[in-house]
Amino acid sequence: MTHFPYLNGQLHVENVPVARMAEEVGTPFYCYSTAAITDHYQAYVSALQDLDAKVYYSLKANSNQAVVATLARLGAGGDVVSLGEMYRALKAGIPADKIVFAGVGKTRDELAEALKAGIHQINVESESELDTLSEVAKSLGKQAVIALRINPDIDAKTHAKISTGKSENKFGIDIDHAAQIYSRAARLPGIRVAGISCHIGSQLTDLTPYRAAFSRIAELVTSLRRAGLPVERVDLGGGIGIAYRNEQTIDLKDYAAAVREIIAPLGCAIELEPGRSIVGNAGLLITRVINVKSGVSRKFVILDAAMNDLIRPTLYDAYHDIIPVMQPSNDDPVSRVDIVGPVCETGDRFAEQRAMSPLQAGDLVAICSAGAYGAVMASTYNTRLPPAEVLVKGDAFQVVRPRPTYDAIIGQDSVPSWL
Repeated sequence: MTHFPYLNGQLHVENVPVARMAEEVGTPFYCYSTAAITDHYQAYVSALQDLDAKVYYSLKANSNQAVVATLARLGAGGDVVSLGEMYRALKAGIPADKIVFAGVGKTRDELAEALKAGIHQINVESESELDTLSEVAKSLGKQAVIALRINPDIDAKTHAKISTGKSENKFGIDIDHAAQIYSRAARLPGIRVAGISCHIGSQLTDLTPYRAAFSRIAELVTSLRRAGLPVERVDLGGGIGIAYRNEQTIDLKDYAAAVREIIAPLGCAIELEPGRSIVGNAGLLITRVINVKSGVSRKFVILDAAMNDLIRPTLYDAYHDIIPVMQPSNDDPVSRVDIVGPVCETGDRFAEQRAMSPLQAGDLVAICSAGAYGAVMASTYNTRLPPAEVLVKGDAFQVVRPRPTYDAIIGQDSVPSWL
C-alpha cells in the first residue's frame, strides 16, 4: 500500500497522522486515501490509453458518496448492481450515460428506473430477464441498450464464493446458447443488443483464466458477426486481484497486453468494471485495543472493531495485514496472538496466531487493504454502531459518513400498537 507511510514513528494517511484522526473521530473508523484512489484509477487509464476502452468503477466494492464522487471527477463511469447503487452513482456525479447496470436478479421496477434514467447499458443475464426487459421497455416506449452476459465456463482460480464464470455459477448465459439468444435479442421489440459482457470472478491473481475467457469472447464475437449480427461492445468485467499479503498478483500492464492482443483486434468498444483494484489498497480500518487476554494456550488481542465492521476474515477466511499505528522498534519482541473482536461469535476473528510486536489496551492498530468490501458489508449486529468513514486528501481529512447514534439505529424499529 502506498500513501500510508510511517512518519516520525507514527502511521499516516497521506500527510495526516492516524492518531490525530482517531482522537477526533473515535474508533473504529475506515479511512481512505484520495491519492491512492486516484493513482489506482489512473493506472487503468494509462495502461489502456491506446485502446477504445472506458472504466466503469464497480460501486459494490465501496459506494461511499465521497469515494464515488472522487472517481466521477476523474472521469470514471459506474458499474452498479442495484437500483440503490444507480441512485448513488447519479447523486455522486456519474452521468446516466456512463452507468452500466449488471446483476443476476434485477426486478421490473429496477429495469424501468434504469430505462427512465437513460443509462448506458443493461447487462442481461438470462433469457427470461431479456423477455422481461423487452416488456418493460415496450410499456415505457423506450429502447433498452443491452450487452448479453455470457458464462464462458472458466475457472477463475479464486475463492469459491467470488467465482462467477463457471457453468455451475448462477451468473450469465451458457456460452453454448449465447449465439441463439443474442440472435433472438436482436429481433425483440424494445431491445438494442449492443454487445457481449463477461465477468468470471473477483480477486484473480493469475492472468491465465482471463486469457482463456478473452479467447472465448473473441470466438463468440467472430461467430456472431459471421451470422450477420452486429457486436459493438465487449464488457470484460472486473476482478483483478490486489496483494493482501505480498502475494504475486496480475500486473496491469500484462492484463492490458492481453486485452490488446485478443480483444482489441475485434474493433469493439471495450468496457472494464474494476472495483477492488481501485479502492482495496486505498483504505484502512483503524481500531483500538480494548484488552489483551491470556488464555490457557493462546493470547488474545481484543479490538473495538468486530466482524460486523469487517466481515471478510470471517466470510472468506481472508487475510489482512494488521499493523500498529505507533511504529514498532526493530528490536521489539514478537509473539503470536489471536486478534479478535468483541462480538459473541468465535468466528469474530481478524487473525489467528499472527506474529505481532507487543500491544496493550489503548493502542491503535490499522487493518490494511480494507478499502473494498469493508464498510459496504458492515452491519449493526449485536446493536453495534457501524464505523465512521473518513476521506483524506493531502493534509486534510473529513468524515464522509458519520457514526450513527444508538437512538438512530433503535429508532428504525417500531413497536406495534398492541404492545
